[in-house]
This record gives sequence, C-alpha cells and structure tokens, in this order.
Amino acid sequence: MELRQLRYFVRVVEVGSISRAALDLNLVQSALSQQITRLESELSTRLLQRSSQGVSPTEAGVAFFREAQLTLRHAEQAMRAAKSARLSGTVSVGLAPTTAAVLGLPLMQAMRERYPDVRLHMVESLSGHLSGMLNARQLDLAVLFDMPMDGVSSAQSARRWSVQPLMEEDIFFIAARHVVKPRAPDRVRMAQLKDEALILPTGPHGLRSMLDAAFLRAKVKPLVALEVDSLAMLMDAVRAGMGATLQPWAAVARQADAAQALHMARITDHQVRRSNVLCSLSDDELSPAALAARVVLVDCVRALVGSGAWVGAVLSDPGPAQVSTKT
Repeated sequence: MELRQLRYFVRVVEVGSISRAALDLNLVQSALSQQITRLESELSTRLLQRSSQGVSPTEAGVAFFREAQLTLRHAEQAMRAAKSARLSGTVSVGLAPTTAAVLGLPLMQAMRERYPDVRLHMVESLSGHLSGMLNARQLDLAVLFDMPMDGVSSAQSARRWSVQPLMEEDIFFIAARHVVKPRAPDRVRMAQLKDEALILPTGPHGLRSMLDAAFLRAKVKPLVALEVDSLAMLMDAVRAGMGATLQPWAAVARQADAAQALHMARITDHQVRRSNVLCSLSDDELSPAALAARVVLVDCVRALVGSGAWVGAVLSDPGPAQVSTKT
C-alpha cells in the first residue's frame, strides 16, 4: 500500500466522483480507477459503491476513509517536522578581496535566509594565503584563482581538495581618469602596455601569476612601479595617479564613483582571463553545513553572473567536480 493510493481514495470519497477526482489529481481517469482497484484487491474488500450518480464509500470504505485521513495527516506532520529541523553548525569560507567585493554580501544574505542556524565564518585574504589556510584545515571552502588541476601528490602527506570551476573574469587596464588621455580606448592589448607604470600584487598570488604569463606570451616586460598586496591600498595608489593596474571589474565593485574617477579598458588578448575555482576539503571531510554552504555559494555566483551584476564574468562549464591533491 502506498501513500499516493490513500490520497487518491480520500479525494475520490471527498468529491464523490472518480472523474472529478482524476481532474483534481491531474490523472487519467482510467489510471485512477486502476489504482483504486489495486487498493481494493490488496485489502480484499470493496471500498466504493459505483453508480450512475458517482461513487460512495461502502461500510468498509467509510472505516478505511477515516483511517486513511489520519494516516495522511501523520505523514504530512512527519514531512513538516523533517523540513523544520534546521541545519546547524559552523562553516568557514575564504574569499579574495575582489571576490568578496561582489560575492561576500549576497553569500551571507543567502546563507542567513536558507540556513539561519548555520554560523558562517567569512575570511577575506589574498588567494595565496587562502590556499595555505585551506591546506591547514582553517577553511572549509575558498574561491581561488587559476588553480592547476593536476596538483601535487605525495604518498604520505597528500591532502585532497574538491575543485569545481566557477567562472572566468575579463581583465581590465584601470587608471585614474585625470592621468589618461582624453578619449582613451576602452579596449587594449597587453603589448600596448609596455611603457605603462603598473601597480600589481606580488608573485605568489593567482592574478599576478596569470598576468606574468600573459606578458610573456605578448613578449613584453612589464614596468612594475609598485607591488601592493592589499586591494584597498592598491586602488588608492591608482586613484592617486601613481600608476595603473590590471584587475577584474570586481576590484572596483565597492567604489561607487568608479565610472567617474577611473578609466577602464578591457584586455582583449586571448587567454587573459582570471579563472575562479571553488576549492573545498574533500566531501567526506566536509560537515553537512559546509556541503550546504558550497551549494549556496555556487547558486549565488550563477545568479550574479547570470543577471549581469558581475561585470565581465562568464560561467565556467561546470563539468564534474575534480579532486586535486595538495600538500
């Protein structure tokens, strides 16, 4: 006996008609009749009396109707109890400053709405630091950049990550408007930047590694005027006219006057994009709260990119989650 058979029988008795009940239940009438017949066969008794005016319960049908209603109410209560048992626990999520500028608040809001009893620990730091924290089990999840998928294996100390591609971000040449020429182009190639004084993060971090490779492909030696491992200080220096930078649009997401104060030109070279990947401890190490947070984070990224709120970003081909070994 199945719950759906009880629901079908109860509805037939309530409306007094198999045809009307089939319509309410979005079923073909013959399929509903078949289910009622199976139920009667299983109980070895007639539950409904059929006539030209419709159907009515037999004496056995009346007794069964009352108990079926009670069973369905108990089933609904059980489902409500399961849904109301809120997920709890703590999950630590690491985001780079540029990522946090766009994703941080939507992620916190979505987690509070979906899982109010989960305590969210947010960490904002450069990707190189986040990678170390993930390896040290100080984070459950982190959005990192340009991760190699092959990893580094070690028989004794390999630590497994689950790696899921998230999105690709265009890179922009960003400079203070008061230091660029009027009508400066909104698109530029890496080779055209050979004489530009640049303010960049240092080598160990994902963006700098990608930019160094792009300059190498363009056969250009960049003129690095300053190296700054703080997004806020880096953008302050750019706004002061101390040099330009190469960053995704997310670097200016927190600056309300960015369109007026800064000139931005999209880099058009092939492969000059920042890859964002969601890295986490392996699934067997993640708590239920962390597994839920991972799903919420991916949903937030898809919503932001899909709506156009994350300028210059496109979603990666999701593909299967990969496991990368890190030490």
